[in-house]
Amino acid sequence: MHGSKAASVEEALTHIRSGQTIMLSGFTNVGSPNKFIVKMAEAGITDIDLISNDAGNDHTAGIGTLICQHRVRRLTASHVGLNPKVAEQMNAGTLEVVLVPQGTLAERIRCGGTGLGGVLTPTGIGTVVAEGKQVIQVDGRGYLLEKPLHAEVAVVKAWKADTSGNLVYRRAGRNFNPLMAMAADFVIAEVEELVEVGQLDPDEVMTPGVCVDLVVKL
Repeated sequence: MHGSKAASVEEALTHIRSGQTIMLSGFTNVGSPNKFIVKMAEAGITDIDLISNDAGNDHTAGIGTLICQHRVRRLTASHVGLNPKVAEQMNAGTLEVVLVPQGTLAERIRCGGTGLGGVLTPTGIGTVVAEGKQVIQVDGRGYLLEKPLHAEVAVVKAWKADTSGNLVYRRAGRNFNPLMAMAADFVIAEVEELVEVGQLDPDEVMTPGVCVDLVVKL
């Protein structure tokens, strides 16, 4: 893609449709594209197959907004306890929830971004996590084969970007962002600061622009 990847919210939203599998980055609202998520809700995006670390909560903007507004049909996440709406919707049968151990979630996303067939992990052996999964023996020890996770769209949050889509994260805001930026067909980055090409030190860049399709300054 040549030229600037800077885009308006409206342009970016044309690449998101109801019913898609969407990755949203963040760790309990840290490093989460909360402003863009609100715009997604306002645009009426619904029936989402969502992959995220957690479900946010029920009183702040962000991933929790989509849950509270019943815009998610399936949630794959590692932690949902901070948002009581998840349990309510699970019990009502309106939300399917797939719980994945956090390290396993990160590695499955990494596999999706690097073209691997999956990851072998002992985490979950002998628990409900192992139900329906293949167990592979390595040197006499059992490992679960956890398959890759991939999305049609990923929305990530960066502190700073240039117009070619090179991203810089700030401290703990990095979390799941670099992994998700590699594991989707189309990647949108919400950024706080946008600079011209050449204004970022190459040593600063944490996600290269080749992984990013659009940059939205919010």
